[in-house]
Amino acid sequence: MQVILKIFPRAFLIKLSLLIQPLLSLVFKGSKFTDPINGKQYSRFLSYGYNNIRPNALCPGTLSLERHRLLWLYLKGDSDIENQFLKVLHVAPEQVFFKKFKNFNKWAYTTTDLYSPLADVKANLCNLPFEDDTYDLILCNHVLEHIIDDTKAMEEVYRVLKPGGRAILQVPLDKRKEKSYEDYTITNPKDRNKHFGQYDHVRIYGMDFFDRLSNVGFKCEKINLTSKLSDEDISKYGLIKGELIPVCWK
Repeated sequence: MQVILKIFPRAFLIKLSLLIQPLLSLVFKGSKFTDPINGKQYSRFLSYGYNNIRPNALCPGTLSLERHRLLWLYLKGDSDIENQFLKVLHVAPEQVFFKKFKNFNKWAYTTTDLYSPLADVKANLCNLPFEDDTYDLILCNHVLEHIIDDTKAMEEVYRVLKPGGRAILQVPLDKRKEKSYEDYTITNPKDRNKHFGQYDHVRIYGMDFFDRLSNVGFKCEKINLTSKLSDEDISKYGLIKGELIPVCWK
């Protein structure tokens, strides 16, 4: 998996995954693990990562990762969210959610990204082509750690979010660090992989991530959903115990 991630571009892997998913579901049929996104069971989840390899991270049937399954459990617990009339913006849409969210009849669902074949609107997160106060819900999963001017990106998310709206801005977060680690002189992909955990990351966020969000106007919550789950469920769903979901309100 590590070799594949380094060789092939993300857009190609998204297209390839659409073809191989049915086969992988059959190969890994079982009952030890469950992906809550599609409700199906598997004999195992796969290891995944560019640098620090995480066991039981990748669901072979949906290609979801821990963060996707955690996000879905959070959304699912939000009073029948799929039947709410919401205008939703999904930044860098993940294939595991794309069809599911498209089929939510009461959502006005728009996707955006610079390169993804799943994007309705090709756009830079630092310069979104949307009007102020447009969206009820914005999903932005593991994007900000790729952007040097993350403050500008946060300001754009805040700008297009409606007053009272919610943005879920997941990032790789090291809770042991008070301050984020970033060094913009590090530009070589191998060096970025060594310092930031992935070849195209520009920082490791610490707990000051929430201060950065507050500084652009958001009211932030640190949701620890796994604290409400049993160890058995955390293992069954392939989650990271203690992983926080940054939920931001305007």
